[in-house]
Amino acid sequence: MDVRTIAVGEVTLAVAEAGQGGHPFLLLHGFTGAKEDFTPWLDDLAARGYHAVAPDHRGHGDSSKPTDEAAYSLEQFAVDALALVDALGWDRFHLLGHSMGGMIAQHVALAAPERIESLVLMDTGHGTIELDAELAAWGLSLVRTEGMDALADVLAQIEGPLYTDAYQRLVDANPDHKAFGDRKLRASSAAMYAAMGTELMSDHDRLDDVRSLSMPTLVLVGEEDVPFLGPSQRLADAIGPARLEVVPAAGHSPQFENPEVWEKYLFAFLDEQDA
Repeated sequence: MDVRTIAVGEVTLAVAEAGQGGHPFLLLHGFTGAKEDFTPWLDDLAARGYHAVAPDHRGHGDSSKPTDEAAYSLEQFAVDALALVDALGWDRFHLLGHSMGGMIAQHVALAAPERIESLVLMDTGHGTIELDAELAAWGLSLVRTEGMDALADVLAQIEGPLYTDAYQRLVDANPDHKAFGDRKLRASSAAMYAAMGTELMSDHDRLDDVRSLSMPTLVLVGEEDVPFLGPSQRLADAIGPARLEVVPAAGHSPQFENPEVWEKYLFAFLDEQDA
């Protein structure tokens, strides 16, 4: 696996990749995530014949971090993703998006459906994210006034809205995983957090739009990821050729919480596309 930076428009994205020359496969992480959410699998994907690329979105990880909230939106992330695949010289590509990355992937697929070989939507939704409005407003205010470290200090002491027993089992078995999440959060841009925290809770819905998609699609969701079980089922029903796979004993990040089953579902789907 290699790591490099690629200029896309006015920002530079840090990307991890393996398998150059293989079948193009782009993997998009979620809100306050990072390319490291997928780096453990890039070499395995390369061994299966893929050129697997996982970028840090703008405002995340080691990528550029514009300070203006107006520089961030799901549509802008999708524009960046398409600019990245252009820079990589890809015409058609497989696409996976996790959580917010799955929302970005929907925008990419709607903007350029002819370029998507297959689509994997993982623990994601098609519209407004329902969170405690008072708590969310407090978090956005704190980020805007005191920055990401202040928010991270508080969140380190409480259970987040996507906390599950599966996450707790993972942390109990691997205490470093909690620190991994904390590092990703602190590496995220305050402007990005405020902008996307606002957008993700705004009134919008893509369900009717995604009914137009016809590429092979896999919808994955952890069985304990309760906020995304319903949206995942609706996405699978709306996208004609889609199928839903529920990962047992997993929450919002099944690739870490039950990697064996997550890999089984993902690799079986990819093998079908190759066949």
